[in-house]
Amino acid sequence: MSIFRTKPVEQSIRETDDPERKLRRDLSAVDLAAFGIGVIVGTGIFVLTGQQAAINAGPAIVISFVIAGIVCALAAMCYAEFASTVPVAGSAYTFAYATLGEFIAWIIGWDLCLELALGASVVSRGWSAYLQRLFDLPTWLAGDKAIPDWGAIGIVALLGIVMIVGVKVSSRLTNILVAVKLAVVLFVIGLGVFFIKAANYHPFIPPARPAEKVSGGEEPLLQVIAGVTPQHFGWFGILAAAAIVFFAYIGFDVVATTAEETRNPQRDMPRGIIGSLAVCALLYVAVSAVVTGMTKYTNLNTGAPLARAFDEVGQGWAANLISLGAICGITTVILVLMLGQTRVFFAMSRDGLLPPVVGKVHPRFGTPWVITIITCAVVAALAGFIPLSELSELTSIGTLFAFVVVSIGVVVLRRTRPDLPRAFRAPGVPWLPALSVAASVWLMLNLPVQTWIRFVVWMAVGLVIYFLYSRRSSRLRHTRETPEPVTSSS
Repeated sequence: MSIFRTKPVEQSIRETDDPERKLRRDLSAVDLAAFGIGVIVGTGIFVLTGQQAAINAGPAIVISFVIAGIVCALAAMCYAEFASTVPVAGSAYTFAYATLGEFIAWIIGWDLCLELALGASVVSRGWSAYLQRLFDLPTWLAGDKAIPDWGAIGIVALLGIVMIVGVKVSSRLTNILVAVKLAVVLFVIGLGVFFIKAANYHPFIPPARPAEKVSGGEEPLLQVIAGVTPQHFGWFGILAAAAIVFFAYIGFDVVATTAEETRNPQRDMPRGIIGSLAVCALLYVAVSAVVTGMTKYTNLNTGAPLARAFDEVGQGWAANLISLGAICGITTVILVLMLGQTRVFFAMSRDGLLPPVVGKVHPRFGTPWVITIITCAVVAALAGFIPLSELSELTSIGTLFAFVVVSIGVVVLRRTRPDLPRAFRAPGVPWLPALSVAASVWLMLNLPVQTWIRFVVWMAVGLVIYFLYSRRSSRLRHTRETPEPVTSSS
């Protein structure tokens, strides 16, 4: 059998009614938007805004966020079309299986581990660090120096219990924390606007200057291939900042992993995906404009730029409130990333590419409890014992690769299955998906060489697993190889 065999959309949808692997449909458009905002608004808005203004863009960081938002919007419309057409758990993995074949589907499923499980591990350590600073906890208990990091392990275990109890419980907790987080962000905007000084916006685009040379794998792949010399500030600096702040938008694609648990996915999936991205883009632009107006951009190169901005204008009392918002924000990021990872693995298990036992659904709660426990154990181990700062960029390259596959898949499915009902149609196909692919590849080329090396190694491990186990265990392969029963007439 060909490793590029595709799984019919009708079969994917039909299998969602399997009593032993049926997920409960409890989510609405509001829940989906909350999931999206919950995972997008995290460390990016609390850290990247100021850091990239200080390093690469100056006050023009606002333009960087707009550019990154446009790139994400291109991919978001492709995700929205797919999620409304194929409302099945698994997101990019399921979409690839229906269009590009099993082999590509496995690659993208394995790749999503970089975005979801590894991302949750990285963010868990960040959550622990904020907690340690806010409550002045012992450094052996939580924070960057804690090995094991009991703070990170604790939050992963707690959220794992919430995920097992039910997706509706997860959504309710997310809704509460998102409300707190948004209140803090709006507080930053509302209070900060009174301390803006026009002089801090000049020059809006600082003059370009060459970036310091780096080597040893830290240089961008584009620099190695094309010999392009990176620059700070100027228009090249704005684009460089866009390549980095793009990762503050990561997460809207995770909404698509819950398509199978949505009451009306054809209507609500596009609303949840595009709506959450639009809200977050507006918040990012507003926060970056306010912060760079409150103080000179050169003062913002710190791990807590929002707190620094308020310190600079004599409002240091707001720092603790901002830290509280950061903790709430990061909590929802961890929860939604792990939720997305379990749904991807659940879909792969149902297809036979992972052992069927991991896809068991809890008879009472209607959640994939076995894979949830496994995922949380792996995330907790990574977050608790391994410093993951150097691996965080793997999250970004994994996400961008998924964007490329989904964008290509939209074009393929339009050509191979024009008859499928599409509640939402991405405009400008095939040009919009082509732009999405080009923009994603461009951002990938701006990532360091060592990130590409780690990505290739990770994918090589995935290929070994596929050819040793998944290819032989595929349900689709066995279904097609099983001969039709012969009926005789008398």
